[in-house]
Amino acid sequence: MIKLKKKIQFYFKKLFQLVFLLIYGKIKYRNDDIASNNIIKRKIENIVSDIKGSKSYFSYKIRDGRVYTDYVEHVAIIDGNTLINEASYQQVSGELKDAKENIVLTKGTPRIKKKIKGRVLSLIQGASGNKNYAHWLLDILPKIKLCTEHYPLKEIDFFYTPALQNFQKKTLAVLNVDENRIVNSDVNRHIIANELIAVDHPWYHKGFIHNQYEFLPSWIIYWLRDVYLKHAKHFDNNEKIYIDRTDSKFKHCQIQNDKEVFDFLEKLGFKKYKVGELSFFEQIYLFNNEKIIVEPLGEAFPN
Repeated sequence: MIKLKKKIQFYFKKLFQLVFLLIYGKIKYRNDDIASNNIIKRKIENIVSDIKGSKSYFSYKIRDGRVYTDYVEHVAIIDGNTLINEASYQQVSGELKDAKENIVLTKGTPRIKKKIKGRVLSLIQGASGNKNYAHWLLDILPKIKLCTEHYPLKEIDFFYTPALQNFQKKTLAVLNVDENRIVNSDVNRHIIANELIAVDHPWYHKGFIHNQYEFLPSWIIYWLRDVYLKHAKHFDNNEKIYIDRTDSKFKHCQIQNDKEVFDFLEKLGFKKYKVGELSFFEQIYLFNNEKIIVEPLGEAFPN
């Protein structure tokens, strides 16, 4: 019975993909540079990574540009029915792959296409950029800074993002990006805009993402400090802090003898904090005013 159910699901999915292939057509891969009058590719001159061997940054403006995401591993930036290799993103099993492995080349764009009138900035990159605190701060927000080098935020009509959590909304509000300018990629996995803006990833260009953090350029940190530090919310905090990860929904990086560790640290004047119980702006204040921090590697570490 289970095997039969899986077969039915398999064939239904194939039929579903075929229907959308007939509607929207097959996506093509070009093994060369951008050669379309619909695309304006511009080098970002004023932001340069200080990491040796890093690539230059570029912005891409696509007339009647499309975006499709599977919300997990693939983001396809599309001109007509041609994949824009440099602007697309495919992180398969944690490893960045070439655009020729983008899922749309084999499965098409099997979601209803939503028409967006105006200029849209794409800020999606699959699961890592959806709800992860660290990736939002270090990957997604810096894309906004890159965009503003060519296109001021007041000239962006909509921002194509994952379904936003409260802390993400707070970070965007500081940049004067209201919720009514958000297009939710969880609901709208396939869009077409009069003008679509995309930018290169700020630091991840090859390999496994967790191995690339050491190549994070310093401009990202300085920009985040410049924008958000002034909004830190004061509260009565301890200068010696221990970050408790027991409220994390993820099981990795948990200290097995957490109680024993904190009992020892408490005698040395440490206080325990769960960052999930603090607002984004309280977290800024806490980490900016501590003297000693003990924390297992986790999402709060970028603070």
